[in-house]
Amino acid sequence: MTVLDLPKPDYANNMKLIGHSDQGGRPDGVQLMINKGFAFTGHMFSKGFSVIDVRDPHNPKPVAYVPAPANTWNIHLQTHEDLLLVINAKDMFASAEFQDETEYYKGALGKKVGTAQQTRQRDWTAGMTVYDISNPAEPRKISFMPVEGGGIHRIWYTGGRWAYASVLLDGFTDYIFMTIDMADPANPKEAGRYWLPGMNLAAGEEHNGERRGGLHHAIIHGDTAYGAWRDEGMVVIDVSDRSNPELIVHKNWSPPFGGGTHNCLPLPDRDLLVVVDEAVLDNCEDGIKHIWMFDNRVPSSPVSISTFPIPSEAEYCKKDGHFGPHNIYENRPDGLVSDQMIFSTMQNAGIRVTDISDAYRPKEVAAFVPPKPNRLIDHRPGRPLVIQNCDVYVDKQGLVYANDYNGGLFILEYQG
Repeated sequence: MTVLDLPKPDYANNMKLIGHSDQGGRPDGVQLMINKGFAFTGHMFSKGFSVIDVRDPHNPKPVAYVPAPANTWNIHLQTHEDLLLVINAKDMFASAEFQDETEYYKGALGKKVGTAQQTRQRDWTAGMTVYDISNPAEPRKISFMPVEGGGIHRIWYTGGRWAYASVLLDGFTDYIFMTIDMADPANPKEAGRYWLPGMNLAAGEEHNGERRGGLHHAIIHGDTAYGAWRDEGMVVIDVSDRSNPELIVHKNWSPPFGGGTHNCLPLPDRDLLVVVDEAVLDNCEDGIKHIWMFDNRVPSSPVSISTFPIPSEAEYCKKDGHFGPHNIYENRPDGLVSDQMIFSTMQNAGIRVTDISDAYRPKEVAAFVPPKPNRLIDHRPGRPLVIQNCDVYVDKQGLVYANDYNGGLFILEYQG
């Protein structure tokens, strides 16, 4: 693809598009990892995951596609060195009960899926697949760890013995926290669990309310897990004993704010946390969502001190689709690590770069909003053809990789 063929952005500031790929005709992407010059992306609607050779970022080339098992999501994945970990869970957005996406983002998910009561016949695969990616273009399956229930939603793994996952298990209302022993990648094993009181229906706990109270995922620093618990805010967990995780603090600001907490990124050298509340409904139905800065000098008492600027160069609430945060780049150890610059996806407002050198006054310094996608991959009824940037990864050289539910892989240079 030449420069003339590249999509022309709706808006750009200090960011230049240098490469684009439709990922082999599967332009829908969710989680995105870069490993040894290859991009790994899970698909929301095309099933499975793809590998794209990005060693020449101006000319990315799809090299592999691995299909998912029947009725199963592989939307999230993790890479580190020669290992790739891929989630297996019920394909929620292919299910009749979630064709109206508002149903996915409210109430007790396990009750809707049928796993909380263990009343529904399973037609999906639930667990975690481990691949050898010593040759990134040819992932080789080496193990599968099954779980009983809806499956795994997202994993955190940066090498070593331990992985950490959000898991929808039989008898629970929603996704809980699980530690996984990866000492032998050919035989990963559950080590421990943590959940908030009220989630374990099978043990007689009681759940009330119409809000989503489940773990999206946790980011781990040392012996501390920072869990994003959707409408229950942030749950910080001591994992010094991986077999017995224990609560440090549960902090929730919803209400009055709209919930949907999605990422909790520690910046340990500055005693800060960046916390993202995901926008989950169209046209700002769930309100304006924020990316928060927290002071974390006292880990048992994190305090919010500021929010990121809200894009305002267009009327994004009227653009259709979701407007607001979805994901941030999570300082992967094999990519860029920065406690000064935060890269985020704002769905129909594209990719944003925020300078947090003054944590009390975050300042946007770059942005890139791709154009309308060529076609709609999202198969749910009534979905708009609009950009919905999903994930972002920044490599050690500072190249920015971002994907979309319909628009493919964008490779960008930050020019600030």
